Amino acid sequence: MRVIGSALAALLSGALLCGALTACGGAVSTQGGTRAAPSPSGVSTAATRPATPPPTGPNVSGCYDESAGEIFKQPGGLPGVIGGTGATGVVITYERRGNVCSWRPLFDRLTGAGYRVLVYVRSSGDFPEDTAVAMAKRLAKEPGVKRLFLVGGSIGATTAVPAAARLGAKVAGVVALSGEIDAKDAAGLTVPLLQIGSEHDGYGGAEDLNAASAAAVKAPDNEVLIIPGESRHASALFGTPHGVRILDRIEAFMARHKG
Repeated sequence: MRVIGSALAALLSGALLCGALTACGGAVSTQGGTRAAPSPSGVSTAATRPATPPPTGPNVSGCYDESAGEIFKQPGGLPGVIGGTGATGVVITYERRGNVCSWRPLFDRLTGAGYRVLVYVRSSGDFPEDTAVAMAKRLAKEPGVKRLFLVGGSIGATTAVPAAARLGAKVAGVVALSGEIDAKDAAGLTVPLLQIGSEHDGYGGAEDLNAASAAAVKAPDNEVLIIPGESRHASALFGTPHGVRILDRIEAFMARHKG
């Protein structure tokens, strides 16, 4: 009985300690607008950082406030933000079930590198190609913006290529994360293309990326980065140990083609 009592006391003590630390059996919740900042290795540090209160003023999904850039409203009232400066703009269109928050690592990298970056909230009923075109036209009207990159994840990547065709000479290039680009769209692309994805991703995996690359014969630069052994999808790759490598590759690609 003395042994059982001692074991029970140890279990209760451990449970109380877990409750105090809120870190046994999972990461601390980041709901309510708090986002996880990337660590130097590209791995999320949400479980090790103290929670911060969500912004109370104008913001986009609780992840971008006015310190990130200019908050704007789209037709229909959905928000977006334009951050950074420079003559080259970047429009980011997220995954079908994604959100702007998971793209904050790329937003921060590119605004810090001198790009004008627009991220926006999209209604589930909106076709990503149409919204990307609309946001690109909006960003192109910003003073000093001369050229644009289209960046997309998943369906946002798939539709970035036909969106680029609609926008014409303003487009400097396309960056597609985990896209499944149609061969006909790829064949008509006349701007540089960078595709990034996981080897074992069911949508936008190695087979899809290589097929689109083979079809994109008119693209003046046609790069593919496949993360071996990985299955994470689109912006989820930023939170893996490959995150910094991916951000570096995107920035280097844009630096070569921004004109």
